[in-house]
Amino acid sequence: MASTSSSAPPCKYDVFISFRGKDTRYGILSHLFEALQGKQINAFLDEELRKGEEISPALLKIIQESSVSIVIFSENYADSAWCLDELVEILKCREESGQIVLPVFYKVDPTEVQDLTGNFGKALAMHGEKGNSQKVDSWKRALMEVSNFAGWDLQEIKYEAKLVEGIVNDVLNKFSDMSKGDDSYDLNLIGIKLRVEEVERLLNEKQIVGIWGMGGIGKTTIAQEVFHRNKNKFDGHCFVENVRETMTKQSSNSVRVKIIQQLLRDKHVDSLNDSTRRRLKSKKVLIVFDDVEDRNHLKDLAGECDLYGEGSRIIITSRDSHVLNSDFSEKGVYEVEKLIDSQSMELFSLHAFNQNLPKEKYLELSKKVTIYARGNPLALKVLGSHLFRRTIKEWESELEKLEGKSLKKIQDVLKTSYDGLEKSEQEIFLDIACFFKGEDKDEVERKLKACGFYPESGIPRLIEKSLITISNGAVDMHDLLEQMGKDIVNEECKQLGRRSRLWNYEDINHVLITETVRTKLITEALIIIIFEFCKNCRSRDELSINQ
Repeated sequence: MASTSSSAPPCKYDVFISFRGKDTRYGILSHLFEALQGKQINAFLDEELRKGEEISPALLKIIQESSVSIVIFSENYADSAWCLDELVEILKCREESGQIVLPVFYKVDPTEVQDLTGNFGKALAMHGEKGNSQKVDSWKRALMEVSNFAGWDLQEIKYEAKLVEGIVNDVLNKFSDMSKGDDSYDLNLIGIKLRVEEVERLLNEKQIVGIWGMGGIGKTTIAQEVFHRNKNKFDGHCFVENVRETMTKQSSNSVRVKIIQQLLRDKHVDSLNDSTRRRLKSKKVLIVFDDVEDRNHLKDLAGECDLYGEGSRIIITSRDSHVLNSDFSEKGVYEVEKLIDSQSMELFSLHAFNQNLPKEKYLELSKKVTIYARGNPLALKVLGSHLFRRTIKEWESELEKLEGKSLKKIQDVLKTSYDGLEKSEQEIFLDIACFFKGEDKDEVERKLKACGFYPESGIPRLIEKSLITISNGAVDMHDLLEQMGKDIVNEECKQLGRRSRLWNYEDINHVLITETVRTKLITEALIIIIFEFCKNCRSRDELSINQ
């Protein structure tokens, strides 16, 4: 849910909760966890890892992979060395990666924690008697520092329900601030700010908003940014990726059920019955349908607009304006235009030189490259990565290749990067494009190894060239690059059976049937030839013997 700074590790959980079980388990803890889940905040709560004397490496890793830590200081919190070790790690994450920490004072006076008096003073004295003074010192520092952060105090709020509501809203606001105020430089977001704001303006006015533009122009990136900036304003939210591709692999009913399950946060929903309709009608939801090419898919998955509660919003991205104009007024569709020259140069330079502007001696060459990319972010990114750390002579050579192409399609530009790969790297790219897009990275590496390739070096190379990405542990690539890879295979030979790869069921079935018949005919012909040959041999042998 939350974005992080560039120095922070990728966040697996939105929230980690540090608590003393016997004080909070059947009170605030269960209510807080349920409220966070209700707002689709991914909170970690698992007492199975809270066993033994020492904090486990697995739990330390979970703390490090969380965006926010909520520390519930309760009467017996400091009795637990485990809780205190968690607190030290939480403080460390705050200092090293900027993790947000929210202290909650539950039935304890904040001054007891800040001044290490009362139960907290007694508990630390008890730990000190066990002889681990170095650890106790680190615990004391963590308690005093964290307890002085801005947080929540039950004594001031009075009611637990209001306390829980305040904490959850605070977390949501923190995520919103992180999403809008992240100063890290995202190479994919050049020129996107105004585009996002324009879509958000439409979203405030329209129930359904379309984002239209050519492949690689940034539709999905804009939709993702709008989604992450606004999803916390809704009771439920869902981002449906690659609708065009998904609908070729799954039925509309199974996809729709998954959407409803996510919106309601209920894995037991298995149909759109009357009960489910009533629940959806009570929810204000945000849904994004990405890469839609068939308006019937949209109707099958989204249903009628009145299916959802008041204030709900739907965003659709498509390359086909007809898909959008069939169901939207013209004012509800945002056309993504190409990047202007300065933005094109900045995005290209970030990938080609790791800086905002090109190096002086490469300036004129860089201008030529951006002309070929035609303001398309994907092409700029791929070309920049392809030319990274290359000499001027190599740049000139690559530009000559581009000049020799018609450039009727953006794939002509993208293929330049593919052509610069080693043969084994090209094979890995084609396998991913044809078979492995969206699969687990470890599983893809295992399969590629079994085919005699070297994915340990090949996959990082493809990432460097901006031809693939790793998202949530899975191998991914832009659909334009996927189509380019499949086009390369299709152009190998007009005859299906002579191509290096087949991925379409109908093609495979056709080849199996025709090749089986052909093989049978060839086999029968060979048998006849061999029979005639053997017969002739016997005739010659008999003639020799008689002579």
